[in-house]
Amino acid sequence: MQQNNIPYLEKTLGAVLRERALTQGDRDFIVYADRNLRFTYAEFDRRVDELARGLLAMGLKKGDNLGIWATNVPDWNTMLFACARAGLVFVTVNTGYKLHELEYLMQQSDLASLCIVDGFRDSDYVAMVNDLVPELKTTPRGHLRSEKFPCLKSIIYIGPQKHRGMYSLSEVLLLGQHTGGDELKSIEESLRPDDVVNMQYTSGTTGFPKGVMLTHRNILNNGLGIGDNQRLTSRDIVCLPVPLFHCFGLVLGMMAVLTHGTAAALLEWFDPLLVLATIQKEKCTAVYGVPTMFIAELNHPMFKMFDLSSLRTGIMAGSPCPIETMRQVIDQMHMTEVTICYGLTESSPVMTQTRYDDTLEVKVETVGRELPGVEVSIRDSETGEECPDGVRGEFCCRGYNVMKGYYKMNEATAQCIDRSGWLHSGDLGVKDRDGNFRVTGRIKDMIIRGGENIYPKEIEDYLYTMPGIKDVQVVGIASEKYGEEVGAFIILQKDTAVGEEDVRDYCRGQISRFKIPKYVFFVDSFPLTSSGKIQKYLLRDLGAKKAQETAT
Repeated sequence: MQQNNIPYLEKTLGAVLRERALTQGDRDFIVYADRNLRFTYAEFDRRVDELARGLLAMGLKKGDNLGIWATNVPDWNTMLFACARAGLVFVTVNTGYKLHELEYLMQQSDLASLCIVDGFRDSDYVAMVNDLVPELKTTPRGHLRSEKFPCLKSIIYIGPQKHRGMYSLSEVLLLGQHTGGDELKSIEESLRPDDVVNMQYTSGTTGFPKGVMLTHRNILNNGLGIGDNQRLTSRDIVCLPVPLFHCFGLVLGMMAVLTHGTAAALLEWFDPLLVLATIQKEKCTAVYGVPTMFIAELNHPMFKMFDLSSLRTGIMAGSPCPIETMRQVIDQMHMTEVTICYGLTESSPVMTQTRYDDTLEVKVETVGRELPGVEVSIRDSETGEECPDGVRGEFCCRGYNVMKGYYKMNEATAQCIDRSGWLHSGDLGVKDRDGNFRVTGRIKDMIIRGGENIYPKEIEDYLYTMPGIKDVQVVGIASEKYGEEVGAFIILQKDTAVGEEDVRDYCRGQISRFKIPKYVFFVDSFPLTSSGKIQKYLLRDLGAKKAQETAT
């Protein structure tokens, strides 16, 4: 599995970046078209070295976990590669997180440092961090001791302002400029492809999120296979408006770009007008997004003003694409070689992908074939045996892409990865006679809203803490725009007065906005099976009916 005769399978992120800097140092690597900011491979590599030395000078050690809570700001990637080079584990934090979720992640992940921006949308990250770590107000930089987070050594702020108790990124870079490179060189030489480099939190059916440990080998090879299926070369420019904290941005995006010597044109957050402008200005050859993003771009009133003829390929993922949208993407955005990907964070994330020359039908009705080096199998969830073609079973995969495990959750890891090395996805599907896979449903009770995976139990567990709620069941309600919306069916305590908006208010500021129930239904009971199990599919049907009645 090679590209340009370089065996990426056995290299680290830092080593691959250094090779790119040596072989194509004057080529663009990262571009922000809206501010005309550019880093060539060589310039970026030097900045990464400075930041890596600075992080070590702050007192961080190989193996420490560093979190980043930020939109796609220019130095997001600098921090990723600096951590990779310094032997730190880069922990990505969902930009939609609220206080309750952030506190859990910081404790569970044993963060040694957290890197933040001002905030995003209605969230003030600085205020939330100060709320959780009040010691920042009275502790000089470099001497942080947090009662709530005993592993936490520092907070790093990305931005021009100064905040009490926090390092600014410019200070860390300055530290790196005045620090020798011996320690960094020694650490680099000790790193191995099987070392954990990135940890991403994914919700679980047992409630709170789990930290998925991904190695250099996991994500580099996944990016290589994904880029190969788009026919990426050093002449391509990939427009990335998807979040970097997701595997979509980090692996499908940055790892595919890195392993093919491509350039990435990034946006701090999704804006359909900025996507169109970036494609035209930079003559991008690929663009990524979930179906709702492509729909927003196609329906923008200024869409026809932009020249998108440079586009050739890209990726649509996160949820099924309507056939009419796919037709428009191919015809109006010139993306004749657009591909579809399927997978999950635990599989680094892509298991299967359509190919650039697949038919329209294959691209909308299937999720393609397995990536090179990845075994994908549809298996009977009861017996574990492989299902014949056309017979529905559970999506499972095995290969270089399977995560190292869940952080500090050995039992949960064993439940997900069986003794034969098969990773069980919880998704149902079939394999057709042409070798293409189709997703047909889910074993696990997950909601997918606009590409965001939402596990009902996490929301249920939180709503159980609300006074007045006796019982609650959360399900996905069908939505034309997002695929699914969150619906909560609630049984109240006797003589309790709670309204729909009261429930949403209780969630605001505590759980991510996309997890807050759009629909709240108060009921006297839940439909049960003869053995007393709740029939969530009947709740979904009832919710869809009630939502339709509300809309009309």
